[in-house]
Amino acid sequence: MPTNRVQPVSVKTAIGLTLAAMLLGSCANTPTSEAGSTTTSGAQSTATAVAQSITSRNENCVNNPFDKRSLYLRGSFNTWSADENLRFTYRCNRFELVTKLNGAQQFKVADDNWASDADFGLPPNSTTDKSARSAEGNSSNAPAPTGSSGIGLSGIGLSSIALAARGSGIPFTFYGVHRLIFTMPDQATEPSQTPRLTIESCPPPPLGETQLFLRGTMNNWTALDDYAFQYSCDAYYLNIKLNTKQEFKIADAAWANPTTFGGAGSGSEVVNGQPLSIGKASDTNGVSNLQFAFDGEHTVRLAFAEGKPTITIGAKTFADPAAKSVTDPVALSVQHDSRNLADKAPFGAMPAGTRVQFGLSALKGVDGVTLVIEKRRLEGNQELLEYREVARVPMIKAVAKPSPSQLDHWQAEYAFNDVSVYGYYLEVVTGGKTYVYQNNRDAIHWTREKGSNGVGQIEEKSGNTKSIRRFRHTVYATDFVVPTWAKDAVYYAIFPERFRNGDKKNDPKPGVNTYQDKDVEFHKNWLDKPYKPNTGDGSDAVYNNDFFGGDIAGIIEKLDYIADLGANAIYTMPMFTASSNHKYDTADFKNIDPMFGTNDDFTRLTVEAAKRGIRVIPDTSLNHVGSDSIYFDRYSKYDKYKTSGAFAGGNINTNSPCAGWFSFDQSQTDPNKQFKGWVGVIDLPELNKASPAFRKFAYEDKDSVMKLWLDRGASGWRMDVAPWVPDDFWKPWRAAIKQHKPDAITIAETWFDASKFFLGDAFDSTMNYIFRNTVLDFAAGGNAKMQYQNLEFIREVYPPQALYALMNLLSSHDVARSLHVLGFIDGNMDENKIQDAKNRLRLATFFQMVYPGAPAIFYGDEVGVTGGEDPYNRATYPWADLGGKPDTALLADFKRLIKMRKDHAVLRHGSITAPLLADEHVIVLARQLVEGGNEKSKATWAITAMNNATTEKTVTIQLPNRAAQRYVDALTGEAVNAANGNLTLRIPALFGTVLVSR
Repeated sequence: MPTNRVQPVSVKTAIGLTLAAMLLGSCANTPTSEAGSTTTSGAQSTATAVAQSITSRNENCVNNPFDKRSLYLRGSFNTWSADENLRFTYRCNRFELVTKLNGAQQFKVADDNWASDADFGLPPNSTTDKSARSAEGNSSNAPAPTGSSGIGLSGIGLSSIALAARGSGIPFTFYGVHRLIFTMPDQATEPSQTPRLTIESCPPPPLGETQLFLRGTMNNWTALDDYAFQYSCDAYYLNIKLNTKQEFKIADAAWANPTTFGGAGSGSEVVNGQPLSIGKASDTNGVSNLQFAFDGEHTVRLAFAEGKPTITIGAKTFADPAAKSVTDPVALSVQHDSRNLADKAPFGAMPAGTRVQFGLSALKGVDGVTLVIEKRRLEGNQELLEYREVARVPMIKAVAKPSPSQLDHWQAEYAFNDVSVYGYYLEVVTGGKTYVYQNNRDAIHWTREKGSNGVGQIEEKSGNTKSIRRFRHTVYATDFVVPTWAKDAVYYAIFPERFRNGDKKNDPKPGVNTYQDKDVEFHKNWLDKPYKPNTGDGSDAVYNNDFFGGDIAGIIEKLDYIADLGANAIYTMPMFTASSNHKYDTADFKNIDPMFGTNDDFTRLTVEAAKRGIRVIPDTSLNHVGSDSIYFDRYSKYDKYKTSGAFAGGNINTNSPCAGWFSFDQSQTDPNKQFKGWVGVIDLPELNKASPAFRKFAYEDKDSVMKLWLDRGASGWRMDVAPWVPDDFWKPWRAAIKQHKPDAITIAETWFDASKFFLGDAFDSTMNYIFRNTVLDFAAGGNAKMQYQNLEFIREVYPPQALYALMNLLSSHDVARSLHVLGFIDGNMDENKIQDAKNRLRLATFFQMVYPGAPAIFYGDEVGVTGGEDPYNRATYPWADLGGKPDTALLADFKRLIKMRKDHAVLRHGSITAPLLADEHVIVLARQLVEGGNEKSKATWAITAMNNATTEKTVTIQLPNRAAQRYVDALTGEAVNAANGNLTLRIPALFGTVLVSR
């Protein structure tokens, strides 16, 4: 999806705040009771008082005065025990606990052993002591309650209580949720001060059950669990660690306007420690992105004093109650690895009806283990993340066998009969506590859910099941097949307007052609940079309206070039009639844009491409159209054609045959609010995908859009913004396409984990942005072992037929070009830095050619075209006959690597296992292609290795069982032999090696 369509909209969000300690006992002008407690008036807003206290003091952090010991709230509500759910969290200079309690209770603050220096209650002779017996001499140190209620304290407003070591029980009447803050004075600097407990009554969350996220440039504007706020008594809090200036908003998972918060008016810059009033997207003027210069660990605080949102960002001070560590040795010994056949077999995604064996090992002392199986809700974008429990399977301890590890082994079996995306985790009971063994905390690129599968982590079970990180498991339809040619494809991705101008007669003409109701711009110089408004480049103030004249004739003219490169499939961005240069604002689905040529030109392209063994896959969106389309016609462009758009002339037209294609709100007077624009972009009216009439037009009718272009020669479809289209649309859509042309490929635009699209009822492939980020981060010098977990994840959760059909891209029209990401910003840079970026691109391309899936080359990458975010990533191809300077040496490298892949079927079809080696710089993979149908059949092996270090690396790896022992280097022809099952590899700096068995 073109990123520039989203930028002007309030779709990108986040927030911040600073939190200081809440030591309210020092507040001036507050009445003091005989018990040494202070209270605020019930008329005063607790949140306001707390906010004032937080922003009025500077914190000086000190070490925990009790070292590694924890403090607990111990009282009549839990039989005076040290309950983990009532454990205080230490932060900076105080202990905090937020909990829900009701009724008249007695309690103390103490550690788990009632140690004399960590046992706090009321001082002797305090007024409130009348209701409790002194704990002195009591072996349990728990006060014995009496029948008298005494004076006591009330949990309304704020209470600050002076405490004493070995004091008596504290009588207190609780009313719901409270925050308790215990502070211990420093005897060296505050010898006259006493320990103090502050109790604050907490109002309910102002937004109810709504979950808020920090969403911005730091996380690609995605609702990720790592950036989820916690509501704690008076505000929403988030602890994060970031560096550099970021833009953001705060929003829920759905970007709902009432719960999307950002800058109001000119107030968008958050100053460290300074509260900033902000607004909601539902406000009259909407909201802008907020900005803050992060420089380490911070706490972000969103408060609603008197209903008005305020953000503060400052030093990390929030005491996160979820930050608890496991110390029980038995719990810490629990092991489960979803990629180890001893723990889960068979491996990976599987067809429906498969029975799966699960295993877990742990030290003796585990009382019970339960395997919890859940189904993920599949509708909608990834922000709609829900699981529903479908089974709880008790695991059985296996018969004891002699084992040097002294571990018990637990086993269970479950038959996955239904097609779905599943999650699972393991509940472990030991030492009287319940733990959850769940997925690890690895972040998967672009994906909201944390965890890369493989080895997990154990944590204490909390009451919030939403926070559990499930191991993911995909179950697909038994009849799921993809086109056989998909794994052999090498895509050449073309942005038609910028590739080649083959017919100047159809060039856009300023003063004649228009973009919506505005004029167009035309570059007379093919090598110009694309225009970006408001940058001083001489362009007008309109986005997406500058043209260079690229067209279908230009693509046909360069088909021999594409074939010579080694590509055998062209993925072309939209070519249907549309006003913009990107063409995602479709005006007419059934006709080629006149700036690109004619419908016959498209057919001629597919015919000429087929002569060279090249398929053509067009791109479109069935999620939205352009505001000036023949279906919507906001600007009355099509009156002369006597068409009847659903919003002709800016008015709702209920008589339009397309009226049911859109969702209108006739109660609004503002035309911009009378219809729904995709992610709020009014230039892109969102289609009603549930409309029967639209579905007939899109894929059901004999001459529907999907079938029409397949009949005109297309080999499949790449579908824009697939996650925004309902699942119940894609299922019949796929069926219609496959019935019409069985070998047509269906490719989704998804950026995150696309498992739900690979169940056999939607798509064959996706644009693999997880691969892109992984490989570019690796090529840039990132830790190889850490980055590769992204690819191990998709190897496990994607069905193999989809894995081998993935469109493995490095650049696209929606992201900065690879060379830019790798360091080649512009031609004014030092030549050594430019060459370094090209060497790293060569490494990334090598990775593309040896990994399962279909490599995708973005036009111009192969000759050194660079460029940052849109529009600069959409620069023209630098043809030499037009004065350009293509890098022919880089082009030769691309050809050599593509040929290597084409020459060795094992690099296209061979199976792949976990890495033979993955360390800081090197990844070594094994591929195997069996030509027969059993283990004894002849097999071809390929050992591939990549090195992102700037020096050559030599590694020795142990080959898999039955692997070949004699190899030849696929690029140099050098013979390499294994010795005793070990193979030594010399891997060039910033490059790789492929050894193929002989």
